[in-house]
Amino acid sequence: MILLIPITILVKIAYILTGDFKHIIYSQDRIGKNGKHFPLYKYRSMIWDADEKLEELLKDPKLKKEYDKYKKLENDPRITKVGKILRRISLDEFPQFINVFLGHMSLIGPRPYLPGEKKDMGKYYDEIIKVKPGITGLWQVNGRSETTFDERLVMEEEYVQKCGLIFDLKIFFKTFWAVFARKGAK
Repeated sequence: MILLIPITILVKIAYILTGDFKHIIYSQDRIGKNGKHFPLYKYRSMIWDADEKLEELLKDPKLKKEYDKYKKLENDPRITKVGKILRRISLDEFPQFINVFLGHMSLIGPRPYLPGEKKDMGKYYDEIIKVKPGITGLWQVNGRSETTFDERLVMEEEYVQKCGLIFDLKIFFKTFWAVFARKGAK
């Protein structure tokens, strides 16, 4: 938590240097354990009005098809210059340690899903919400943005079925390699 202070200062300075004076901590409603919602914290990596801009972008059938499959856009024009760097080195996730401190999340677990993704999770939803979401997890160390939404759900279900100290430690150490190699980070 102490490391968040200097990192936050550096991120804010980087945004100011690019002419962006808006807030750098982004909060978004997510689904936690037992379906309880909580505010997830991240460093903002997108433009200020990214949610409104997404609605506009998804009017393009090609982008909508890509978003429906991955729940992401590969060349997302909403990502800021600073945000590209934060995402590449996974620094945008650091404020989630606040969520761990508050008990909303754990270090290892499934991805914290958006409420709007609940219906897309289908049969996997009930299994995934049995555990706290994590800052890192099986999906994050096995392809991240390179996997489809459905492939991610299969991995999340696998995590819930196998989670335990040894499995979590394997994921923990694989996380360092995934971040260092920048595999799947976009």
